[in-house]
Amino acid sequence: MTAFDVAKIYRAYIACLNSQDWENLGRFVQDDVLRNGTALGLEGYRQMLQSNFEQMPDLRFDIQILVAEPPRIAARLWFDVTPHGEFLGLPVEGRKVAFAENVFYEFRDGRIQEVWSVIDKAAIEDQIR
Repeated sequence: MTAFDVAKIYRAYIACLNSQDWENLGRFVQDDVLRNGTALGLEGYRQMLQSNFEQMPDLRFDIQILVAEPPRIAARLWFDVTPHGEFLGLPVEGRKVAFAENVFYEFRDGRIQEVWSVIDKAAIEDQIR
């Protein structure tokens, strides 16, 4: 796979998330996917994403930076959302917050095998003070 190929797959994956096309998530994510070292499997990964959309109905993944070096992708994703209740243990309670997520993906056979993710929680804390 070339850098162009993996970036194209990743952009299609983000489009799948933004359209909440859960039936096609398996086209982009391996059945035995791991996130931050924890085995979620495709179904657990799907449930995590669906839960995110339930908590933040205005959720949209916006790629700010994308670097592809197969079999890996590094991305900075931007979010401008209005979470219900607590978010990341913070009392957001329906206030609009904007933050970045820095995330790395490893692909196997053209699909995401592993995800490492860090959310800028400090940015959210600053906004809700």
